[in-house]
Amino acid sequence: MTVDIDRLVSRLTAVVGPAQVLVDPQLTAAYETDFTGRFGGPARLVVRPANTGEVAAVVHACAEAGAAIVPQGGNTGLVGGGVPAGGEVVVSLRRLTWIGPVDPTAMQITAGAGMTLASLQHEVRGHGLDFGVDFTSRDSATIGGMIATNAGGERVLRHGTTRACVVGVEAVLADGSVVDRLGGLPKDNTGYDLTGLLIGSEGTLGIVTRARLRLTPLLDRRVAALLALDSMEAALEVLATLRRLDSLEMAEFFFAAGLELVCARTGLPAPFRSRHPVYLLVECAARQDPAEELMAALEGLEIVRDVAVGLDSTDRHRLAAYREGHAEAINSVGVPVKLDVAVPLADLPDFIKDVEEMAAGQATPYLFGHLAEGNVHVNLIGAADPEAITETVLRRVASAGGSISAEHGVGRAKAPWLGLSRSPAEIAAMRAIKGALDPDGLFNPGVLFDG
Repeated sequence: MTVDIDRLVSRLTAVVGPAQVLVDPQLTAAYETDFTGRFGGPARLVVRPANTGEVAAVVHACAEAGAAIVPQGGNTGLVGGGVPAGGEVVVSLRRLTWIGPVDPTAMQITAGAGMTLASLQHEVRGHGLDFGVDFTSRDSATIGGMIATNAGGERVLRHGTTRACVVGVEAVLADGSVVDRLGGLPKDNTGYDLTGLLIGSEGTLGIVTRARLRLTPLLDRRVAALLALDSMEAALEVLATLRRLDSLEMAEFFFAAGLELVCARTGLPAPFRSRHPVYLLVECAARQDPAEELMAALEGLEIVRDVAVGLDSTDRHRLAAYREGHAEAINSVGVPVKLDVAVPLADLPDFIKDVEEMAAGQATPYLFGHLAEGNVHVNLIGAADPEAITETVLRRVASAGGSISAEHGVGRAKAPWLGLSRSPAEIAAMRAIKGALDPDGLFNPGVLFDG
């Protein structure tokens, strides 16, 4: 179908106002490339609705015009799932920042899809509560984008992924109809779990506009420790010991090369006098000070070569900066091939070694990740053939029974390799669901499925 762009602009302008329909390439450019710089394309236009009714009207207008849609939140994605490939309408949800009151009895809150994670944290922490998901891009990442990708982050060890923290959603389907599952009931066995279906669907089935979120008690007594280790095997041994602590909330690993890059970019001093192969950043949180139990657990571990402890907020943030500074530091030296994968913990040390061998002579590898989930963020700088090295790494992941996407989604980046983690029967079932909810294929074409 040929899209009558002038008529579509007119209809969308009537819905959201002229200031919220962008057609000037200088204005649309910020919405057309993802965080990595590897993925993107020209948008037909960008439209910025402010509420669910406007999103529904926008989707209805685009459906009638035959215009494909790319839903977009904070545009912090790393796999090309929230940017156009060329000619789609970008529906930016950043203006959907409505937030309801905290329900202290149910420990829930309803928030708009455009609310950033940092804003949500600020809102609920004032009530002595917290949201279970957290990660570095908290100031930009939005609730809608987190739900679309089932975002993970650094606290999955204790609280699970976004899926575990969402009890209901409101979403606009491809025909402009609205599904409202915001009741937040902990027990509701009335048929298919539409909320669960939309979580992690990467904008291919519907556009989440609001969400009912599960909150947790705010645990403000915290201690962090950066551990220097000789190997990943040692890191796993430390993890096995620390997992016995009820207070353990985070276990993040990185390596000497990444630490040195972060220090060079940020000016941070090296945390230890000596260079060590592996670093493990752990954090514990409880109602009572967990420092004593963490130190007691570490005391008998001779494999820990050195320790830096953060008891107050300033020191904890200083230690966290060594891990959280990785993404920007890596991007500062080139456009990386980013592969977010997960492997069984028993295979993790060998996988790390194999990736470094695969990259030798082809790219400079920087690896870091979430230890308890076997989640490795593989960053390859200077790869002459990004597709070839991507396939090599992903096939290695699949051979171990791992996942080609641990928390960032499949997007466009990994769509050709979906079959490495999903069987033909599973892919057929997913395509059938896509066909039923979006028969014209207008929502995020090219994302998740290859062709």
